[in-house]
Amino acid sequence: MLASPLTVAAADSNSKVVSGQIILKSEGSQIVTNIVSAYPGSDLALGENRYLTKTQIEEKWDGIDPEYKPDQAVNAVKEVLPQKEYEALFPNRLGSPEWYKVAKGKEYFKADQSDYFSYDNLIAAVTEVSNIKLKISTRKGGKAQEIQRFDKDAKIETLISRSSDFNSAENMKKEIDTVIVDCGTFLKEGFKKDRKRELAAFLANLAHETGGGWPAAPGGELKWGLFWNENIAGRTGVNKDAFVDPASSELYPGVKDKRYYGRGPIMLSWNFNYGLFSSIIYGDKSVLLSKPEIVSADGKVGFMTAILFWMTPQAPKPSAHDVIVNRWKPSKEDVAKGLSQPGFGISIMVLNGLEANQGETEGSGVKRRAGHYRDIASRMGLDISTEKVDTLGMKPF
Repeated sequence: MLASPLTVAAADSNSKVVSGQIILKSEGSQIVTNIVSAYPGSDLALGENRYLTKTQIEEKWDGIDPEYKPDQAVNAVKEVLPQKEYEALFPNRLGSPEWYKVAKGKEYFKADQSDYFSYDNLIAAVTEVSNIKLKISTRKGGKAQEIQRFDKDAKIETLISRSSDFNSAENMKKEIDTVIVDCGTFLKEGFKKDRKRELAAFLANLAHETGGGWPAAPGGELKWGLFWNENIAGRTGVNKDAFVDPASSELYPGVKDKRYYGRGPIMLSWNFNYGLFSSIIYGDKSVLLSKPEIVSADGKVGFMTAILFWMTPQAPKPSAHDVIVNRWKPSKEDVAKGLSQPGFGISIMVLNGLEANQGETEGSGVKRRAGHYRDIASRMGLDISTEKVDTLGMKPF
């Protein structure tokens, strides 16, 4: 079912877009203003979906590549990192037998804690995510954006996000830059060594975000990746901030008494991230906004948020995926900020700009991230000796 004419920004709510014209309503009459170039986005209403034919899928979504279907994506993970090797990398992961030995009697111990970071949960997340394509459309020269989701199996597209000013009178004059992201390309693009590097970089960043180790930790600091799945200060209430950003609260409103502190493998934070990734996973922003604790309770969902965060560009930042597989081409502005060498160092800047201009010095987040990356890459037989793995000389995107 097609949507009715799109309503423009709230500040101009008495206008509507009709076939390349803007009709401005005034007292008792209509004033019609022709637009030289009108660039409408999706004709769906926010939250609306529809079934697409094979021809429409080809025209609107570049088709469905069988190489990027769920079974192919899962095989890619298993080929690059079998279960036994994964578990050897993270022996103290949350809910594992070793975690129980360490956690018993501690404040954070849960007698019924499942193996949150299990290999099975990772595989299940890859299966779910690889069935999704995203279309991100941004008005040139600004931040007004809309995002559509396509379910490959169901063949249904949904408009999951739209800035309130996306179709304002001013923005309708601006062209649209569109990027289509096939989440099934996770670990499936580039040479085999690039696929290994991507998984190594992905897991290294996750291991740091969730790390419970310290320099003198038993077995070494790097054996303690994937130990936590909640920000400690947020979980304990030391930091009571709700993490609701006023600028995004109209589109992704926080729910009373809910807090959007870091949870899951990527430590998903802020209302806008919970709302966006809820929309991508469920087609409904309210699921994770109303129950953010799902991210730390369900390992599959947790891994899904991490993979989606890894795969989704958030302007002006590229996706970490594109950086690692060399699909990203730095702009002049990027080069001026020292962001010119695709690789692990820039993946850090994509995930956390607060770690800009850091070397591998004691106390820096970059030191442990790079340590995990070297360790995982070595186990995969990768030579990363010429790759820039720190963020020295880099400024945030």
